[in-house]
Amino acid sequence: MGVGGLIVGLGNPGIRYARTRHNFGFLLVDLFIHYAQNQPDWSCSSRNFKGNAELWEVQDPCNKHSWLVTKPLTFMNLSGQVVGELCRKNALGPEQVIILHDELDLSLGTIRFKFSGGLAGHNGLKSVAAHLGTRDFVRLRLGIGRPVAGFDMSGYVLQSFHPEERDKVHLALAAALEALLDYCCLGLESAMAKAHTK
Repeated sequence: MGVGGLIVGLGNPGIRYARTRHNFGFLLVDLFIHYAQNQPDWSCSSRNFKGNAELWEVQDPCNKHSWLVTKPLTFMNLSGQVVGELCRKNALGPEQVIILHDELDLSLGTIRFKFSGGLAGHNGLKSVAAHLGTRDFVRLRLGIGRPVAGFDMSGYVLQSFHPEERDKVHLALAAALEALLDYCCLGLESAMAKAHTK
């Protein structure tokens, strides 16, 4: 059984950043791994990786191949190093990669798939595109909304979610997990059609 795809959550390592807006991708990976570890028809095992990343191999009941799932620990701006290396080592093309990331242009709680196109100024996506040599990869965009006018953008994305936002964050993560599971089992087009009608 070979590896058929790479799931990448973007974020920054360390407790300081654990619950920040920029770590939405990490939070979704954590939820996905927890789900896979607790389903009788799924398997999930930690993989050794001689690089700066956490890595798992997940087998779902829908495919004959497995998924590599990773959280690069290089800090956001260098995330592409891990993505590029894992793709090379496992003979994966850019079209077999899905990036889970925070999205300023979507309101908190909004989940959208995207294939190719612009990078919206996201440094993690820029790094991934640079190391893959293309923008032609799938993204699952997790809305965080924009700050009020005049608020420093980098300060905003590195800020923890406010207590009053927690319910929306939990609902968003649940919706994103469902969308990611659909992507794994149904493919991009079906997962996108389902997620974008909600």
